[in-house]
Amino acid sequence: MSLDSPVLWLALLQIIWINVLLSGDNAVVIALACRSLPEKVRRTGIILGAGVAVGLRIIFTGIVATLLALPWLKLVGSLALMWIAVDLASPDEGGEEAIQSSDNLWKAVGTVAVADIVMSLDNVVAVAAIADGNWFLLVFGLAISIPLIIAGSSLVMALINRFPLLVWAGAALLGWVAGDMLLGDVAIIERLGEETTHHLHRIVSAGGAALVVGLALALRWYKGRRAHAHDDLAA
Repeated sequence: MSLDSPVLWLALLQIIWINVLLSGDNAVVIALACRSLPEKVRRTGIILGAGVAVGLRIIFTGIVATLLALPWLKLVGSLALMWIAVDLASPDEGGEEAIQSSDNLWKAVGTVAVADIVMSLDNVVAVAAIADGNWFLLVFGLAISIPLIIAGSSLVMALINRFPLLVWAGAALLGWVAGDMLLGDVAIIERLGEETTHHLHRIVSAGGAALVVGLALALRWYKGRRAHAHDDLAA
């Protein structure tokens, strides 16, 4: 795939978009971990922590992308990606309070790096699925999107809160990628044939997007009913 290919640049934009949507809480983690640092070194802590996190995430994403070439693992990755997409559209509240701040620069950097990796499994699977083994997309897409999150995290979160459709569109995109990923599994292609899987790609991808949106709506409705019932009991 050449650098002037529209498909490559579309995939790159998808990686940046999905990574920004899925990494909103990572920017919060960085702020929490570094909040007790002296003001003079706080910016250094944020930059160093983010830099380490970028490097580790590129390595882990590359490993996942390599593993997805094995039979049946794309099928597993597809199901995982669908759940990630559903979770994106119906998130749980809270969780950041578990991140402890530190007044030591390198301890704060370590906290940021470890927390970013632990919290970024969804990003890794999603980006690996979109990149489909293309290292340019992996490295360049992550290298652009992570600093973007750090520099403009408040702006990103404000846009998402102002336009919730961005989250739903992102979830639908992940569902589409998951459907496409499923039919790209070596074992599936061997059983259905290359021609059949090629014809089914758009149908299955659209089905994945619709399934994700439907499940997310159902989950939100269920959570809303459960919260309402809890409030009634409390009253």
